[in-house]
Parts: sequence; C-alpha cells; structure tokens
Amino acid sequence: MGSLRGLRLVAGSYFRLCERDASSSLRLTRNPDLNRINGFCSKPQESPKTASDTYTHRVPLHKPTDWEKKILIWSGRFKKEDEIPETISFEMLDAAKNKMRVKISYLMIALTVAGCIFMVIEGKKAVRRHESLTSLNLEKKARLREETAVKAKTE
Repeated sequence: MGSLRGLRLVAGSYFRLCERDASSSLRLTRNPDLNRINGFCSKPQESPKTASDTYTHRVPLHKPTDWEKKILIWSGRFKKEDEIPETISFEMLDAAKNKMRVKISYLMIALTVAGCIFMVIEGKKAVRRHESLTSLNLEKKARLREETAVKAKTE
C-alpha cells in the first residue's frame, strides 16, 4: 500500500508540474498587454478567467484509522487524540510515519548496543568461571563416550 501511495504522490506532482507549464503558456497567449504590444488592438480587453484562476489545488484528505491516530500522537504531531481532525493530508501522515520509523530505528540501535554490552559482560563472567565453548564441547563428548560405553557393556 505504501508503494501505491508513493506512486500516487509522484504522479500528482508530475501532473502539477505539467499543469503549471501549461497554465504559464496559456497566460502568455491570453495576456491583453501582449496584443497591444503587437499592435492588434489599441484598447485593453477584458480577459476571461483562465483555468488557473478558477482552479484551486486541493490536497486529497484521508480519514485516519485508530492506528494512524496513535502514530500521529506518538510522533508528536498532536498531544491528544481529541486534537486530531477528522481528515488529514497524506503528507502529514507520511511525515508522522517517517518520524516513527526514525524513532524505531534509533530504539533498535540502542537495543543492539545494549545487547552487545550485555553479551560482553556475560562472556567475561563465563571466563572467570572457566567456561568456554571448547571446554563445554569436550565435556559433552566425554559424557557421550561414557554413555556409549555403558550401553555397550549392557548389551
């Protein structure tokens, strides 16, 4: 779903860019001052409203789910769930999700470092008790040899 939203955002920005280029070329051709400069008309004419004047760009809104509301609160965008409006923009939701991703990655980094430090401490304790993988493997092999020897005597 995230890739579909990303594709939608890219397509929307592309069409806005094309619309901006098209509307700027329309403004040049419908400019009444341009006609006077070329000598076609001596008095300025009333120009009809262009498409860019009547079109107001509206950001598509999204009704957040309970999980998305929690993300908005945890990311620090809103303090309480009551403050969240009924509809929010996709950009606001994406920004909150990205902030949460960063916070989670920082948490994972901290837990990894804490785990490494814990394992170093446990390893040093094991060295003091004279425990190592080699000694554990030798003890295990000796025990298995004894068990096989006992089984061989009983049979």
